[in-house]
Amino acid sequence: MLNRFARFSLAIAEIDRCWHKLAAEAMAEYGLNSPHAVYLTTLYNFPEGITAAKLGELCCKNKADVSRMIGILEKKSLVRKETVGGNLYRAKLLLTDEGKHAAEYVQERAALAVELAGSGMTNEEREVFYRCLELITTNLQTLSKEGLPKQ
Repeated sequence: MLNRFARFSLAIAEIDRCWHKLAAEAMAEYGLNSPHAVYLTTLYNFPEGITAAKLGELCCKNKADVSRMIGILEKKSLVRKETVGGNLYRAKLLLTDEGKHAAEYVQERAALAVELAGSGMTNEEREVFYRCLELITTNLQTLSKEGLPKQ
């Protein structure tokens, strides 16, 4: 029987693999890859626009990754930059109409995937699952910043 670490690690890895496959299928219609899905859906939640720094923070991505992804989304006419104070420093990133359509499509597909993935769970089980997942995430974030305690 697998120990808790192996069960946890394998389950997380498999969830990540499956999510990327499903996201890639949704993004293929726009000539994009799975990582773009998170950027589009995050930007969709900020119709007034957000900075690249804030986008990176929300998506848990570094500055270089955000810059690369935004460049691709701009070339596909899904995102535009709006200057602030006459220059592009701290410019707001906004979805174009086509970008909004893409984000809505991705959100619909993601909602369906989450609904189907949770088949067989009651609402109470789902609530407990997400509460536990959020607690594990918070604890792991703390451990990754502070390190594991000495024995």
